[in-house]
Formats: sequence, structure tokens, C-alpha cells
Amino acid sequence: MKKYCLILAIFLATTAAVQAKGDAEAGKTKSITCAACHGSDGNSAIPMNPKLAGQHQGYLVKQLQEFKLASQTGGKEGRNNVIMNSQAMMLSEQDMLDISAYFSSQQLKIGETPEDVIAKGEALYRGGDAARGITACIACHGADGKGVNLAGFPVISGQHAAYTQTQLEMFRSGGRNNDLNGMMRGIAVKLTDEDISILSKYLEGMY
Repeated sequence: MKKYCLILAIFLATTAAVQAKGDAEAGKTKSITCAACHGSDGNSAIPMNPKLAGQHQGYLVKQLQEFKLASQTGGKEGRNNVIMNSQAMMLSEQDMLDISAYFSSQQLKIGETPEDVIAKGEALYRGGDAARGITACIACHGADGKGVNLAGFPVISGQHAAYTQTQLEMFRSGGRNNDLNGMMRGIAVKLTDEDISILSKYLEGMY
């Protein structure tokens, strides 16, 4: 019962954040410090830093909230990242809403997928691997990789392959554990290094 209540509370909090209003214009001004790592329009030029442009506002707010939580608990709770913890620590809830609204309103710039991974990447993304118990990515992130806003499933198409690979590896090792009900960890633990590399490269050019 406690576990169910916790999951429900997280879902309701995320839904409330999605419904809350953010001012994109105010967010543009507030996001100036974000530009060094994520680009002025959220299209990071640094492969290890995620693109934020076009990402669901609710998902961005949730990540900022959890970075701040990690900064307040010494990394024991939330999403722990030294750089982002220090950045989020200074943000108010309205700041988070505004910054997220701004980046969400920007146009995502799609990358490219190497020809040699398209077939394998598409097969794994759309069909999973029943023999290994791997759920197809399409089940949560959709045919176009744009996720589901209200469910908290993020846009993953067009993201830097290097960043996606790092996050999947962290989910697999448990280094990142802010996924709802452990869904991503449950999937990632079944992925091989090759699976992760192929999926990451496939997603970068997916649209």
C-alpha cells in the first residue's frame, strides 16, 4: 500500500507540474546560465550534455526538482549530478516552470543515424526482444520517440547518442534511479553494451 501511495503521489505531483503554467519569455532570460552546457535554444553542441529543446515541460520540471532534492540530501534522494545539483539548488519552483516552458517551446534539431545501425536499432526499438524479456521502447516512447507528456515519458528521438548511452548505462548500473517504479532500470539491466550503443545511435537520427 505504501509503495502504491508513493507512486500515486509522484504521478500527481508530476501531473500538477505539467498543468502549472510557466512563462517561456521569462524562462528565456532565466536560462542564460544554462546556455553554456545546453545551448541558447536547448540544442546542446556538446554530445555529453542533453538537448533540452522540444522536451516535455513536465519532464524537465521533474528533473530539475530531483536535481534540487539531491543537492538538499547530499545525493541520497533525487537525481544526483554535481553540476546540475548546484544549478538547481538556486531555482524556485516558478524558475523551474519558466525555464522548462522556454526549452520545451524550442525546436529540437535532429541528428543522424549511421546506416549500419538502422536495421538493428529499429528492430530493438519497435520490437524489443521477447527471448530476453526486453520490452520494446515504442511501448512508452511512441512510434516517433516523442514520449507521452502526461505519463512522464520523455522525448528521446534526436538526442545525442553519447548522452543517451550514458543514461542507459547509468540506469543499468543503478547509478541513475529516478525512473518511475524502476521501469527503465528493469529494462536497461537486460541490455548489452552493443544493444545500448545501437539504440543510442539509432535514436539520434530518429524523427
